[in-house]
Amino acid sequence: MASFSALRKLETDMEQVCAVGESPEEKASCTTNRKEGEENPPGSSDVAENPSEVEENSKLSLISWNVDGLDGEEQPERARGLCSYLTLHSPDVVFLQELIPPYSRFMKKRLADNYTFIEGGKEGYFIGMMLKKSRITLLDSEIVDYPTTRMMRNLLVAQVLFKGQKLCLMTSHLESCKPNAAERMRQLRLVMKRMTEAPDDVTVLFGGDANLRDSEVARVGLPDCVCDVWEQLGKPENCRYTWDTTINTNREIQFKCQLRFDRLYLRRASKDGVPQLEPDSMTLIGLEKLKCGCFTSDHWGILCTFSAE
Repeated sequence: MASFSALRKLETDMEQVCAVGESPEEKASCTTNRKEGEENPPGSSDVAENPSEVEENSKLSLISWNVDGLDGEEQPERARGLCSYLTLHSPDVVFLQELIPPYSRFMKKRLADNYTFIEGGKEGYFIGMMLKKSRITLLDSEIVDYPTTRMMRNLLVAQVLFKGQKLCLMTSHLESCKPNAAERMRQLRLVMKRMTEAPDDVTVLFGGDANLRDSEVARVGLPDCVCDVWEQLGKPENCRYTWDTTINTNREIQFKCQLRFDRLYLRRASKDGVPQLEPDSMTLIGLEKLKCGCFTSDHWGILCTFSAE
């Protein structure tokens, strides 16, 4: 975790970037495709129109991503890359972890016309949500504290409407590092309690950097009404590992590892006549290196779609 002096330096660097507008070249060339010599601009506007656009518009799209704002390495370029990915995929809901104030201001400058921003803090580093204004109606939001956290962690909750359907959206960054398993499991229990206590006409979606190991989830136990979205989709191998230091080179780690730190949990509405939100697809994003040589984050982002049945 970065020191506060390091955070101040990051803020200074990012403020300088925010004061300077992006050039047309930066907007058009944020990432390089894996195929050598081909440009892959995530924010390009000339994306081919989907032939099943009407069907896709009926689905809820969500991105969850730990953006690693605490890492100062090539931070301005990584922030631009993040904004370009969000512009390309145009998700209805975005869950973000490890935001810092200048990173948040940088994103708002570029995306606030289309998204409502909600944040779980204002200082140090924190979590946040983005809700597409044309698709999601925000009703209420709250910050739920974790009483015994030692890492400034909390739970951000938003009550929203999507096409008339009531949703409760939750994001969090659970306690980091293997030795903190006990605190992390306490936090997971609190999340599960909040999910199960939601009214039966509300669909609950939780997503974030949970830092969980499978053994910890087994010890806590998921309520019968809550499912792991990745498992619900058949455990697709191509999006199993969201923290993969065998591929992602943003961090210099001696022992390479592959872990599923970032997770999505769903509790369906159970009231008769209420549409059921069902997982439809999942993929990882942020797999391309930026021109600066870094990935957008040390985590991959999760892009998931849900259909109402």
